[in-house]
Amino acid sequence: MLVLVAPGQGAQTPGFLTPWLDLPGAADRVAAWSDAIGLDLVHYGTKADENEIRDTAVAQPLLVAAGLLSASALGDVTPGAVAGHSVGEITAAAFAGVLGETAALRFVRTRGLAMADAAAVTATGMSALLGGEPETTVAHLERLGLTPANVNGAGQIVAAGTLEQLAALEEDKPEGVRRVVALKVAGAFHTHHMEPAVAVLAKAAEELDVADPAVPYVSNKDGRTVAEGADVVARLVGQVANPVRWDLCMETFQQLGVTALVEVCPGGTLTGIAKRALRGVPTVALKTPDDLDAARALIAEHARPAV
Repeated sequence: MLVLVAPGQGAQTPGFLTPWLDLPGAADRVAAWSDAIGLDLVHYGTKADENEIRDTAVAQPLLVAAGLLSASALGDVTPGAVAGHSVGEITAAAFAGVLGETAALRFVRTRGLAMADAAAVTATGMSALLGGEPETTVAHLERLGLTPANVNGAGQIVAAGTLEQLAALEEDKPEGVRRVVALKVAGAFHTHHMEPAVAVLAKAAEELDVADPAVPYVSNKDGRTVAEGADVVARLVGQVANPVRWDLCMETFQQLGVTALVEVCPGGTLTGIAKRALRGVPTVALKTPDDLDAARALIAEHARPAV
């Protein structure tokens, strides 16, 4: 049983889209998406520097576009389940047929702009904590006024809050935590700091043409599979101000009988977690088109016939 997953913000690197635009029709496709959302995805995916693509309003649509483009290069495939981490949930919603590709990109453009506006109110950020026990770490973060915004499993929790709170965390790590790593994001996502974005997204969601998922869609909210498109979209709206439970998503993958996992471009983060939390499950991360053959081979062995 193949699971297809999409990474979240922070996975982007300068120029990561460049090799994908050499695929037949890819440059024209991304150019059309750029026109549809009023953002030059080609420029930001090929020429922009690290600071430019750190911008939430840029990073989020860029990640969704890269995920859709790389997934289409795999050919016809019906995964056993789909999921995405944070903004990757919108990519996964398109994989599942809940949203059309252009609609997904327009929705994520609204999401990025709204979250950037919310992040501008207070100087906030996020840091990954490596190691430690979840219960001990969460209690420690709460004492510092921080939110465990991403509970990723495999010994990784991401804390979010003000820059002052994150600086205090650097000086006062939870017991058992080996490292605290600042993430390349521009705000405290999945916390109360993002509440203003929820209302904006709720309004944008009213205009969406939504279908029920064609394959099992696993939600960041609680790791459950979601059968109704309206429920998927409601979760996408609320999730910007609530923690990501990727650990619960991986538990669901196991319950569904996962035997392989492919992470779309820019892959690496979620396959890294899966190698520790889903031991023995083969994975492929799509970083460049050179990874497509390995992914196709894994898909041929583990995916259901295309529909």
